[in-house]
Amino acid sequence: MGTLFFVVSKIGWALIRPDTILILGIALTFGAAALGRTGAARIWGALTLAFALAIAVLPVGHWTLRPLEARYPPAPTLAGVDGIVVLGGAELAHLTRLTGLPQTNEGGERFAEAVVLARRFPEARLMFTGGSGALRDLGELSDAQAGVACAFFLRHGIEPGRILLETASRNTAENAGMSLALAAPAPDARWVLVTSAWHMPRAMRSFERAGWPEMTAWPVDQRASPRPRLLSWDFTRQLDLLGRAVHERVGLFVYGITGR
Repeated sequence: MGTLFFVVSKIGWALIRPDTILILGIALTFGAAALGRTGAARIWGALTLAFALAIAVLPVGHWTLRPLEARYPPAPTLAGVDGIVVLGGAELAHLTRLTGLPQTNEGGERFAEAVVLARRFPEARLMFTGGSGALRDLGELSDAQAGVACAFFLRHGIEPGRILLETASRNTAENAGMSLALAAPAPDARWVLVTSAWHMPRAMRSFERAGWPEMTAWPVDQRASPRPRLLSWDFTRQLDLLGRAVHERVGLFVYGITGR
């Protein structure tokens, strides 16, 4: 059942993501024109252009992503920490293999803040959770992502004995369940969850439903501005922010109705 959910979620998201909708709009425009349906082609063309212009000119990405990022406050007060969980998604395994140095994407703050917390609480365990989330790796176990995280932690002075690596999970729900089984925290243990702010609402819900004890959200990698400019021209950035917002909101809805 877990594999079916994984496959359906990947295919479903590929079909509804904003850039796919733009491409579909262009395809419908040209298709209608090729069939001689000039009126339909004009309608589809106008709708697609309006959608693209709205993304490029208005801060729709900031508007849709910011409420998710504001759900949990940054840097909350911590009285004590027994463990730190950092979610995967920031690692660039291929570039790490090529360079021999741990490489991360725009979400590398997840690792950096996890190291800061680990130094602040030297007795706490530090866990990375995340296998491959790509359909091409379906049915295969991959520890490449965890290898990047481990190399990053070791390079920044974290003792090997403190590090736990969960390498089989493919999505947030599996992150929560599989890391719980590996860490086996005591009922009164205090753990901190580190992930991107826009992903934190779904992550916290998943970890709570998986049965984790006291868990404090430590959101990082904030991307949406609380006061964006009303008019600008930044299509690429806005499309990325909008895509993340849509992905997380759809994910929250699907996780909610499936109990994840």
